[in-house]
Amino acid sequence: MIPKAYSFVRTFAPEPAREMLTDRHYLLCASAGALRLEANGQSWVLPPARAALIAAGRPIRVSIPQPVTTSSVLFDPMFAPVPPTPLTVFDLNPLARALLAECGSWGDSSDPYASALFDALIAVTWRLAERPSPVVVPAGSSPELRRALALTEERLGGEVRFEDIAAEVGLVPRSLARRFEDETGMTWRAVLRRMRILRAIEELAAGDASVTAVAFAVGYTSLSGFNAAFRELTGRTPSEYRASFRP
Repeated sequence: MIPKAYSFVRTFAPEPAREMLTDRHYLLCASAGALRLEANGQSWVLPPARAALIAAGRPIRVSIPQPVTTSSVLFDPMFAPVPPTPLTVFDLNPLARALLAECGSWGDSSDPYASALFDALIAVTWRLAERPSPVVVPAGSSPELRRALALTEERLGGEVRFEDIAAEVGLVPRSLARRFEDETGMTWRAVLRRMRILRAIEELAAGDASVTAVAFAVGYTSLSGFNAAFRELTGRTPSEYRASFRP
């Protein structure tokens, strides 16, 4: 008999984006390193202390920019509610972390006590998923905008000019600006800012580089400007955000 839920831990080497589709609701957590997830025209970073709730039967794209260890739980759709969206990324609270660890020690829900633990994990994480992380960037729909986003991301660590990006995708700046507004609801500069913060989260999760080094690596020339932008988007300073990765 297949259990209504089971958990496992895996380590992955870096790999390019690929499509993932499961027949169960998927709770995915990074315990070391970070993942990138994409669905419905948006992209998220999943560092430690965050979780992604992925609905059964809904395809998402996953890329691994750095080595990552994940803790995952798969839930039979007959026993768990439908997640609020096809893909939701959210912060784990201490209770969710403790339940995730305890469920991991059991492996599956075949034991009555373990079954109760997995039910509690569903209740807690589905509730947390109602408050998704704001750290998300648009993925774009048209080839031109997706190319513009890719070029922007490639140049985050240095000087990046909108006029150069527009020229390389074959559009005048006004036309590309309109694409950003129409397809993302954001300006290019706002998207650039979010990309830099997402890259900074990856860097903070990857190792122990100083916050100053991370700020410069993602294209900021002012530590105060980096701290302000990071806090505005995440609600925390870079140091506080990194501290949340630790148990």
